[in-house]
Amino acid sequence: MNLIMIGRIKRRRRFILVTSLLATIAFVLCSAMLMLGNTIYPVSEVIRVLLGEKVKGASFAVETIRFPRMVAGVFSGFAFGVAGHIFQTMLRNPLANPNVIGITAGSSAAAVFCIIVLHASNAFVSIASIFGGLATVIVIFLLSKSHSFSIGRLILIGIGIQAMLNAVISYLLLIGQQHDIPTAMRWLSGSLNGAKMENLYPLIVTVLLFTPIIIAFGKRLDMLELGEQTATSLGVDTNKTRLVLIISSVLIIALATSATGPIAFVAFLSGPIAKRLVGVGISSIIPAGLVGVILVLASDLVGQFAFVARYPVGVITGILGAPYLIYLLIQMNRKGDL
Repeated sequence: MNLIMIGRIKRRRRFILVTSLLATIAFVLCSAMLMLGNTIYPVSEVIRVLLGEKVKGASFAVETIRFPRMVAGVFSGFAFGVAGHIFQTMLRNPLANPNVIGITAGSSAAAVFCIIVLHASNAFVSIASIFGGLATVIVIFLLSKSHSFSIGRLILIGIGIQAMLNAVISYLLLIGQQHDIPTAMRWLSGSLNGAKMENLYPLIVTVLLFTPIIIAFGKRLDMLELGEQTATSLGVDTNKTRLVLIISSVLIIALATSATGPIAFVAFLSGPIAKRLVGVGISSIIPAGLVGVILVLASDLVGQFAFVARYPVGVITGILGAPYLIYLLIQMNRKGDL
């Protein structure tokens, strides 16, 4: 057996081990989400409720409150993790994630406009946030389009668009009626509070539909990371690959944002953590999604039970992500990448 085959086997074993461990942690956190609350229910009662039995006290809490909250955390965390990894890998820059280049800001601005100005229903706000994210990514790519694709130009334009949209959001909050501000702020902070199953089905279907497509393009994504010319020389249709991955990623992250709001830094952190755990030479798409799930669920549990007051999940992920962003900027500056 040659060294190349041995290396492949080792990478595959490490991938299976890491993915299994992440899935186990995610399962434990899902169980904790269903069991913990003002009343702690044993595993046996939770299982009976999930199987359709009516258990006094537990049925309402688990079915109506905790299960939708858990599902929202799982699918939004997975979507943020996968989409963030796709953008960072495809654009070969850790700053190139949907939070930094303005995609989630587009969704947020559309949602806040609907809440403050139109006084729209939750369903309409969700739909508007999806189209806001899609419109933002189209504008960014049109403005960054030139004779050749430039990663730096796209990131700079995205950061500029994000700053502009954040200014729009601030203005809307200033002119908004007092009773609308808490709703908008709760949405902007990123929260699993008030999650309902009927509002989560579009997110669930979209993630289940587009994740296999993203995985199928995983090898081409890894080749894109080597550079435009190298990927083309290896037979990759870079324009088609980039188009499919961008559309898939924007759709899942726009729907995740519409369901939970823009949960800060999950898309930013998930990819780098997954890559460190899995190593090079093998796709990190699924591990990045699982890391996203773990970050969202763990942060939500911390926000609910670690402090006297309860904090939305986005506050906790923001506390985790901000120091890493500062560290990354310092490292990039030292290397001359900024």
